[in-house]
Amino acid sequence: MIIDTSPAIGGRRERTISTFGAGVGLESAGALSGFVVSGRWPENTLEWVKFLVIAVRVASVPGLLPMTTVFRVREELPDEPQPGTVGLVLAEGTLIGDRALSPGQFSDPQPSGLLVLHPPSETRPSLPEYDGVASGCVLLPGLPHLGLDHRAGWAEADHTGAVTSMRGLAGIDPMDDADTAVLAMLLAA
Repeated sequence: MIIDTSPAIGGRRERTISTFGAGVGLESAGALSGFVVSGRWPENTLEWVKFLVIAVRVASVPGLLPMTTVFRVREELPDEPQPGTVGLVLAEGTLIGDRALSPGQFSDPQPSGLLVLHPPSETRPSLPEYDGVASGCVLLPGLPHLGLDHRAGWAEADHTGAVTSMRGLAGIDPMDDADTAVLAMLLAA
């Protein structure tokens, strides 16, 4: 998945989305392994929530995300980047099982963001009439003692494009939500 956020002609910013196969390494053995970000990084909480909505839509494709998975924002390029590539958001592991992550795993260096994506089999949709809904959360850690608040966003969507829930907040206490609490635990030193 490439998410292109480069400016368009005339100063309007438009986002184009294109997908590609395992040749770029974002799909491994039929499972979602990450995203390539192109153009520029999301600049604010709302743009990160929009990125999350796209990621959740992809996660809702049957069989692509077998279990809840944590993704790390990496400001590095793939081995053979396409023009305009600015970085990666890669699957790092799960919360349980063989690939379970440990507390503090992302404390040094701390990433600029972590995402957790839940497949439809592990999501209870906020709108019960929708089936096949995946969900996710993005945590953008701040430095509260310096006046930089923690920010987060949550989304639910299905692979047809229906967004059933989307919200972003600044100034959050990560312990007030299960997803942000787990992501904060992975960041804690």
